[in-house]
Amino acid sequence: MKDKESYFISLFKSKKIGDDGAIVDDIVYSTDLFCEDIHFKREWMSLKEIAYKAMLVNISDAIVMNAKVKYALISIKIPKEFSKPELKELSEGFKKASKEFSFEIIGGDTVAGDKLDISITLISKLLGKAIRRDGLEIGDLLGFTGELGSVKRDLDRLFSGKNVEKNSKFIKPILKDKFFFKASPFLSSALDISDGLSKELSRLSTINEVGFEFFDGFDDKNKKIMCSGEEYEILFSCKKEYKEKLEEIVKKTDTKITFFAKAIKGRYNTICKENHFE
Repeated sequence: MKDKESYFISLFKSKKIGDDGAIVDDIVYSTDLFCEDIHFKREWMSLKEIAYKAMLVNISDAIVMNAKVKYALISIKIPKEFSKPELKELSEGFKKASKEFSFEIIGGDTVAGDKLDISITLISKLLGKAIRRDGLEIGDLLGFTGELGSVKRDLDRLFSGKNVEKNSKFIKPILKDKFFFKASPFLSSALDISDGLSKELSRLSTINEVGFEFFDGFDDKNKKIMCSGEEYEILFSCKKEYKEKLEEIVKKTDTKITFFAKAIKGRYNTICKENHFE
């Protein structure tokens, strides 16, 4: 499927394609699909949790480009058997996210189907300079927010028929907007970790034509960390001289970050399989 996806995307020649969102003037447009049996199973989460996460994973894309969401459009394929109480529960998840992040849901579309599929389009306004994937330069430091690995562990549990805690980051991603918006003036590139740290590094490597030198003590072969998708932590880069400034912001926003590598000449290839849901 991935080869077909890359081929299909290549058929459209806009230079705005390829980042977490498309920038037009000072507006960021982003869209994402959240599909049953591809991104989630209904037995894993309540309808409110499903809707809420569908919003969060889209909001994450806006945040890492240094944009604040203003409006959302929601299109849903609704299973035919859904009752009005179930539809209400679904709407509560969307509205919870819109209230927490202060944006308005302004429309969308619905269609009946066999599975629950959600498509969300966000319209967001840049808060300053756009942070893109293509700003990484040789010598830049690389870091990520939070801790990685718990989502892969919980996803493995769900696939084996076990339960996970309600505060699992797979159920409810923890977005680091407060840290990012303060840190953005000091960042050279950023993206969210949706497909695993190793996969996101391979994207940065390809776009910026760089490799990575991993710091002593960081295990870059640990697939539990490198291949844990659905984390929605932030992978970022900065100049060496901004490291102390970011550490100050960490203290002010109570955010954990880990500096783990620097950009060097070369090329990096992911160590992970294509689809973290397999």
